[in-house]
Amino acid sequence: MTGIILLILVSLLIFFGMAHRVLDRLYLSDRGGLIFIGAMIVGSFIDIPLSRMPIISVNIGGAVLPLILAIYVLVRAGSVKEWIRSIIGIVLTTGVLYGVNKLYSFDTSRGFIEPQYLWAIIAGVIAYVAGRSRRLAFVIATIGVLAMDIVHILEVRGTNVPTMIGGGGVFDTMVIAAVLAVLLAEMIGESREALQGGPSNDRPEELKEALDHPEGTTNSDTWEHNGKEREK
Repeated sequence: MTGIILLILVSLLIFFGMAHRVLDRLYLSDRGGLIFIGAMIVGSFIDIPLSRMPIISVNIGGAVLPLILAIYVLVRAGSVKEWIRSIIGIVLTTGVLYGVNKLYSFDTSRGFIEPQYLWAIIAGVIAYVAGRSRRLAFVIATIGVLAMDIVHILEVRGTNVPTMIGGGGVFDTMVIAAVLAVLLAEMIGESREALQGGPSNDRPEELKEALDHPEGTTNSDTWEHNGKEREK
């Protein structure tokens, strides 16, 4: 339920034009973002059975759609460096979550925080640190949580306990982790740029030029214009 509420809040931000930059990093338009969030909410109530013995199913909104978007973002990014960082981040996230799963007390009367929230915070922070960008933070957080869920299902497979990939608390964990990771990348990235006085030096020259001259003019255009003014 927490994940659905958070998705509704995100959709409101998109509707009022406050998430345009993040959506750009995920190669989505405002309309595309709203459609995707709506599909996730509806899909969270739809399960597809994968096997009968043991009973394993996959949730559309909590597993299939997020995985498709994460792969889409990686394919569009097209950078070997980003693929490597994503894989490392996913493995690291999954490993840490697995360790926490073994060490943390899931007795809610004894634990200091609900497990899905603890997993979400850990996954979100690791995803940002490993990805350092909005899109990689989203990819690592999303796939990392899903990978942990699959590891858990493999562990209990021999017990014939009905399991579902991406459903229940995992849906909430994945949504919170992804939003937290992207939010950290957005806030910390903007703060770093502000402290640096503008775009970082390692950005492409075309991007820095466009940010310095939002109207589409270049230094050469300005000099040429000034020269013509002097001739007059």
